[in-house]
This record gives sequence, structure tokens and C-alpha cells, in this order.
Amino acid sequence: MVHERAHEIFDGLTAQLTSLPDVALGRMFGTVGLGVRGKIFAFVGSGGDLIVKVGERRAAELVADGTAERTVMRGREMREWLSLRIEQDELWAPLMSEAHDFVDTITPH
Repeated sequence: MVHERAHEIFDGLTAQLTSLPDVALGRMFGTVGLGVRGKIFAFVGSGGDLIVKVGERRAAELVADGTAERTVMRGREMREWLSLRIEQDELWAPLMSEAHDFVDTITPH
């Protein structure tokens, strides 16, 4: 149920982002996420959390202020990947946009 609701929220936000240049849905970690030029920047995790990629410094800020948690993948805490709970859905759109902007700047054209 939580996972379905998370996908409803995520899917509702994808239309705005896929209208941007070079943004499309793609596969990562066995799920579908949003990517720019093939590099994923946001997806729904297996537990129904939003997973986004932001810069290391920004990730540290968001973890320090309690907004997000670092994502753990294969037992390793990721420096630039953050998890946001479904209860924080009001933050999903701005952080997905921020993740897009970050990945867009670091991905070659």
C-alpha cells in the first residue's frame, strides 16, 4: 500500500520533469526512475521512500537538519543519495527538482 502510494506521488511529479530537456524515465536498481542523459536522479525505493541524488555538501545539510536520511545500498551509506519518507511528500517535488539540477550539471552533454 505504501509503495503504491509512493508511486502515485512520484508518477504525478514526473510529467513536469520529463518535459525538461534530456529527462526521461530509465531503469536503476531494478526500478524505474527519472534520469537526465541516462543518469538517474530520483526513484522510489523498495520501502516506498523517495530516493534522490544531490551533492555531497547538500546531502550533509539535509541529513544534519533532519530533513532526509542517507540511503544505504548494499550495506554501504551513500554520500550523495538521500531517502525521504512518504510522509514528507511535500518535499518530494522540490528535492526531485534539486536532484535534477545537480545531476544535469555533472552529466556531460
